[in-house]
Amino acid sequence: MDKKVRVRFAPSPTGPLHIGGVRTALYNFLFAKKHGGQMILRIEDTDRTRLVEGAEEYIVKSLAWAGIQFDEGVHIGGPFAPYKQSERTSIYNKYIGHLIKNNYAYYAFDTPEELETVRKEFQSRKLNFQYDSSTRKSLKNSFTLTSEEINALLKSGCPYVVRFSIPENEVVVVHDLIRGEVSINTSQLDDKVLFKSDGLPTYHLANVIDDHLMEITHVIRGEEWLPSAPLHVLLYRSFGWESTMPVFAHLPLLLKPEGNGKLSKRDGDRLGFPVFPMQWTDPITKEISSGYKESGYFPDAFINMLALLGWNPGTEQEIFSMDELIHTFSIERINKAGAKFDPEKAKWFNQQYLRKKDTEFLVNAFNEILKEKNIVADIERVGAVVGLIKERVSFVKDMWEEAYFFFLRLDAIDEQAIKKRCKENTSEILKKLNVFIELIESWESETINKSIHDFMELNAYNAGQVMVPLRLSLVGALKGPDIFDIMFLIGKEECMERIEISRKLIITILSAG
Repeated sequence: MDKKVRVRFAPSPTGPLHIGGVRTALYNFLFAKKHGGQMILRIEDTDRTRLVEGAEEYIVKSLAWAGIQFDEGVHIGGPFAPYKQSERTSIYNKYIGHLIKNNYAYYAFDTPEELETVRKEFQSRKLNFQYDSSTRKSLKNSFTLTSEEINALLKSGCPYVVRFSIPENEVVVVHDLIRGEVSINTSQLDDKVLFKSDGLPTYHLANVIDDHLMEITHVIRGEEWLPSAPLHVLLYRSFGWESTMPVFAHLPLLLKPEGNGKLSKRDGDRLGFPVFPMQWTDPITKEISSGYKESGYFPDAFINMLALLGWNPGTEQEIFSMDELIHTFSIERINKAGAKFDPEKAKWFNQQYLRKKDTEFLVNAFNEILKEKNIVADIERVGAVVGLIKERVSFVKDMWEEAYFFFLRLDAIDEQAIKKRCKENTSEILKKLNVFIELIESWESETINKSIHDFMELNAYNAGQVMVPLRLSLVGALKGPDIFDIMFLIGKEECMERIEISRKLIITILSAG
């Protein structure tokens, strides 16, 4: 690459940042760092009617949590400031004047009501109305009004828009790093609005001007912008910037878990997984939407998961650090087809990262959970418990559910398991087992294991007769890690007391039918 790579992530603050947006930012970041380039955060807020309070701050915080770093941007400044489009309006005025003067754009004074009337007239003839080269000369614009009429309307403050004059019957070719050459005939394009009488440009004009002035070399954005790319190519040409036009790459969509359609917040609500990086509270309705951060995901696991949604490293490797992603990433290995989101796979990634966390981190995290429950425990014991359960959980918050019985004596047992797996003689077996346990001198997992098996062999009991009621007695349910490790950590006296309590509960439950 001849020029230094410069990419931008340019979201609109119209609500919380979707994970699809985070993935777009991530791919821009990986590409820039892979090529020793720079990454810019630009806020595209020219559509003032759709701005949502707090959305810009949310975008900045979410990307920071995810570990996506910027070299320039709205939050840190830089040589091409300002990085917020609403603060760059004086810049756009000059360029819209150039387009009008050179007949690349024109004034249109049609009111919404007038356009709706035309649209209905087309519908009555079973036709779709489009403001383009075939209709513009019958509407209220620079093609049908004299210079004097246009100036009079402008001086009177009449509302207007500036539309791009799409050339007739021309093939526009967009070179895309992911999709190759994409060709479209201009007859399919409408005369998009570039500028409004409120003095603000639309996305199409502002992003082309800003990308040029900020020396952006590569525009990596979502597939939904591909239909707009021919217009952007025409705008670059109109400004005489074709030779410095950035290279385009349009990313595949993130799809619903079922694969049919774009992933949305409704899918997350329906299936119980987040679609936003961080929790979002709607400033108007106060509705709270869950986030990956608050759901217990590690940011590096979240990023690893997103990176592989649409990009294939070409190997069997699935776990990547950010540095490894930077080293391995290439746009050529991004898929054209949409990537189906799998919430279970997302949990799997977090599980892999949890297993890689050092013991001290997990012990401290679990100890905080214990403190919240007013449980004070020896830190070595907490470490031993963490060592037993960390392979069994996907999130730190799940550790309590897998370990509560190490710290609390149970006041209930799974009654269905008792009815299904225990017999009339179970209580007597547990009574005899307690006598045997009391005789164990060396209270270590291996010794306990051998002693319990000796007990079963001596009395000709099978595992179901002893191990099932033993686990129910100590855990309250048929779950948990190795039963002998549980017994070791709980301690002999506590084991015996729990067995005696559960023995009586079993009698009561079985006798009640």
